[in-house]
Amino acid sequence: MSEEQLRAQLYDSFKNRAVLYYLIFSELRDEVGAEKAEEIMKRAIYKRGFEKGEKYARYAPRDLEGLKQAFVGGIPDDGAMFKPEVLRCDAEGLDVKFHGCPLRDAWMEMGLPDEEVATICRIAARIDNGTFEGAGFQFHADTWQPGGDGCCYLHIRPGK
Repeated sequence: MSEEQLRAQLYDSFKNRAVLYYLIFSELRDEVGAEKAEEIMKRAIYKRGFEKGEKYARYAPRDLEGLKQAFVGGIPDDGAMFKPEVLRCDAEGLDVKFHGCPLRDAWMEMGLPDEEVATICRIAARIDNGTFEGAGFQFHADTWQPGGDGCCYLHIRPGK
């Protein structure tokens, strides 16, 4: 298999993940309402992130430089998939702005309204909360909003 084929499969797997997130959310929303559907999805996605956080736990609570190297250095396709920009990395915090997102791109390709894309971005981003909190850091994210620049903006702080 060529590198080009492998790359296409990688991007397709992220697109598939995005479509599944949306379809599950849509079905839940029809059954239990939008607010409850969002709550359920966020909990489940957070749990998966928490499991993934184990691989970054060795950097907690304060090695933000090590975390940056491991996290940003591990972004698929040498970073091209999410186009990260490290805006801050010091003893007090690690801030990473993503300028691309294959999930958001897939939802936009589906023709979802911007507000619905913003909702599903908010839901999907809970994987990062789980990942970094599960690793032992404090974390919050600013997710994509209609008219906004780039995608998610991650804010990682030393753990307690």
